[in-house]
Amino acid sequence: MSEPDPESGTTSPIDEEALAEAYNRALALEKAGDLDAAAAAYREVLALDPADHGGAAVRLASMGRGETPARASEAYVATLFDQHAGAFESILVDQLGYDVPALTRRALDEVAPGPFSRMLDLGCGTGLAGEILRDIADHITGIDLSETMIEVTDEKEVYDALYVGDAVDFLHHADVEPFDLITATDVLPYLGDLDAFFAGAAELSVDGAVLAFSSETLPDEVLAGRAFMVGPHQRFAHSESYLAEMLARHGFAGLAIGGIVVRHEMGKPVPGHLVIARRKPAD
Repeated sequence: MSEPDPESGTTSPIDEEALAEAYNRALALEKAGDLDAAAAAYREVLALDPADHGGAAVRLASMGRGETPARASEAYVATLFDQHAGAFESILVDQLGYDVPALTRRALDEVAPGPFSRMLDLGCGTGLAGEILRDIADHITGIDLSETMIEVTDEKEVYDALYVGDAVDFLHHADVEPFDLITATDVLPYLGDLDAFFAGAAELSVDGAVLAFSSETLPDEVLAGRAFMVGPHQRFAHSESYLAEMLARHGFAGLAIGGIVVRHEMGKPVPGHLVIARRKPAD
């Protein structure tokens, strides 16, 4: 593994042995409850691997020992899902009780049943949302940071077009026709600041397009007035008021906003929101 060297424009190799030692030490210290020592070790990890393949920045934030980043690093998200692609559906659906695509379909049937001409599935993973929504969309495009996930999805032959890349970057820079349905059923937990996400969704959608997404949240006393924070499982939690603010700022009208259980972690439900919104006509 190599990191770009900003001085020379070349790549410099990462000391894999030192990185593994620092990361494993950080995990052990965190597990033991020595958070200050764990934080120091995670900072060593970041110094060795500035791209942050191991998610040290979100771990520091989740422990309250570092600033909340604007998002999880692309390297971390890609690595995380590449590692779990083979068993992804078994872990997410069978073990964690994830059912957001089905909840999304039911919500769409109630407030925005379609049919749709062009659907964009952000963070498509192994295609769970595409499989459930295939019959209401003429053409489905999927994008995911994990190349291994995309390979699994491609074998299902559900999507008409698949891309490997960052969802927010795709929204802003993809040379494709706009969409009338955009879904993001497990994307926001890896993004903190959502301004660029909603701006891109507005940019790549037609007037009247539907935006369907899920988020995770935490109790008001934990969020303590914050728009977002990194929760105990290293994913971002967002307040409902922040989601409403982002929708309004970027020209979307909420059709349905409801509380859901996103998944279960260690036997406990993870609360979140399921939102269906419609893009207002441009002035």
